[in-house]
Amino acid sequence: MTKTALLLAGAAVLALTLPARAADKDLLVFDWAGFEVPGLFQTYQEKHGDAPTYSFYGDDDEAYQKLASGFKADVAHPCSQMVSKYRDAGLIEPWDVSRIPAYADIDPSFKDSKIFADEGGVWYIPTDWGVTAIAYNPDEVPAEDVKTLQVFVNPKYQGRTSLPNSSDDVWALAYLATGVTDWTNVTEEQFQAAAAWLREAHKNVQSYWADPSAQAQLMASGEVLIAWSWNDGVNYVRQDGYPIAFEREPKEGSSTFFCGYVNLKDGPGKEDNAYDFINSWIRPEAAQALVDEIGYGLTNTKGMALIPEEEKLEKGLGPIDAPILAQVPNDPQLRERQLAEFEKIKAGF
Repeated sequence: MTKTALLLAGAAVLALTLPARAADKDLLVFDWAGFEVPGLFQTYQEKHGDAPTYSFYGDDDEAYQKLASGFKADVAHPCSQMVSKYRDAGLIEPWDVSRIPAYADIDPSFKDSKIFADEGGVWYIPTDWGVTAIAYNPDEVPAEDVKTLQVFVNPKYQGRTSLPNSSDDVWALAYLATGVTDWTNVTEEQFQAAAAWLREAHKNVQSYWADPSAQAQLMASGEVLIAWSWNDGVNYVRQDGYPIAFEREPKEGSSTFFCGYVNLKDGPGKEDNAYDFINSWIRPEAAQALVDEIGYGLTNTKGMALIPEEEKLEKGLGPIDAPILAQVPNDPQLRERQLAEFEKIKAGF
């Protein structure tokens, strides 16, 4: 890891340990860095006269560990594969969707799991979705090189690639690269093949990015030419005027994910404020702010209908002609095994 990458990683860690915005004391939102977008909590602020207070994290497992260790917040923003873990640990309580009118407008595909809703209630409000694909510098990387995920193991790019410090995303990449497009039914042979591929990819990694802003800075600096990236990392670097391309159609495919909010038990704020927050977030008008500022799609179908098709395509939110691995909830034991193996790989084992 270069000095620049170390400095960026250190700055990211410091930023993620502090509340980003000490505002309304009656709602503490535990969220991904970068999601404090005014357009998402606009009606909340209009009603309460202030923004929510935010505290940030950089990945799902970090967030879960902090909450499981006793950190108190009112709502948190896990991605779909984490919800069963929150439920099993008794950290969350159901939402009353009668108080969330736009819940009915969420695309049914995002709600289709007994982990999210069962006889006990609705445990999860899916809010946003995105993709993970190849971000690259087209001035230095030929387009044909990124027509395959094997670019991440190509010796030509040794020391010039970056992967997310996220077990789910790197395993989605490794499964796709080894021919698996459904991680809900992974065999031992497929797991081992993906792990072996990740070890090869590790040899090319300049750094594992901690959050999309750090990834954007690494690509803007020129130290990293190719990254396995979410939409927001590409969106941020383009906003700064750098010509980064986003390849969603390598022959092996790319990945999709979605995230949402859980209602944490015994939060320090007011329950009414949590509902005002989620209602602001999934109203149709929030879609434009989400697409513009972060590059993600809103789960509210009425909201996404307001976004021009060309803008969806430009942000990487359009349809593709390639396989897709959907990061839906998978076997919790497999996920824990993937997490442990990823830590070994990063350590060089």
